[in-house]
Amino acid sequence: MEKLTKKSLESAISSMNLEDAIEFIQSKKGVTSLNLESILEKLTKKKEATDKELKRLHKMFHFERKAYEDGFLQIAGVDEAGRGPLAGPVVAAAVILPPHPNIMGLDDSKKLSALKREKLFDEIHQKALAIGVGITTSLEIDETNILLATKKAMKNAVSNLSPPPDIILVDYESIDNISQKQISIIKGDALSLSIAAASVIAKVTRDRIMEQFSYQYPQYGFWQHKGYGTKEHIEAIKENGICPIHRISFTKNFV
Repeated sequence: MEKLTKKSLESAISSMNLEDAIEFIQSKKGVTSLNLESILEKLTKKKEATDKELKRLHKMFHFERKAYEDGFLQIAGVDEAGRGPLAGPVVAAAVILPPHPNIMGLDDSKKLSALKREKLFDEIHQKALAIGVGITTSLEIDETNILLATKKAMKNAVSNLSPPPDIILVDYESIDNISQKQISIIKGDALSLSIAAASVIAKVTRDRIMEQFSYQYPQYGFWQHKGYGTKEHIEAIKENGICPIHRISFTKNFV
C-alpha cells in the first residue's frame, strides 16, 4: 500500500465533494498514524459554512419558486445602480436565473466588496439564462427626472432580455408600460436572488462606465467615487465647474 502522507490525502480529496471527502478521511483513521483531526475539522467547518450558505440562497429564491409554482417559466429580477450620484448614467439590469443557480455568495451588491462583485459578475454571466442592460444618460435624467429615467432604464433592460420574461421581480419600483406581470419587492435586492443578481450586473456595469469616464475627465476622480457626492467630488466641481456627464439638476447647488 502506498504510504499515506498529508499531501497525498489532500490531493486525493481535492476533487471530491465535502461529504465524500469527510467520509474518505474518516475511513483512513485506522490505517495511518497521521493526525487527521485537523483535516477533518477544516472539512467539517467548510461543510457547515457551505450548508449555511446554501440555506441562505434557498431562502432568497422564495419569490422565484413561488413564480414557478404559479406556472411562470422565465422569471426576471430587475434592479438599478446610480440613482444618487451627481454624475453619470443610471444603469439597470434584468437577469433570468436558472431554477437552481447556486451562485455562492450572491447578495445585494451594496453588501459586497468591489472584488466580490467582479467575480460574481462573471459567474452570473456564465450561469444566467438571459441578461439585459438599460442605460439612461445624465442628459436624459435632466430632461425628465431621476425616477422616470430610472424606470426607463429598467424598461430597456427588460426589453433587452432574450428570451423575454413572463414575470418580473423588481426592487421597490414598478416599471411603466410593460405587458408582463410584475411584483415589486421592498428591499428586493436582499430578498430575491434574481434581483440581487441584477443589482450586481447593474453596479459593476456602471462602475466600469465611470472608470472609463475618469480617463476623459481625470480632474474629477470618477474612478474613486463613481460620481457620488463625496467631499472630494464636490470640491472638484467647485474648482473645475461641471463636465458633460454631470447632472445639472443634481449639481446646481455647487456651481
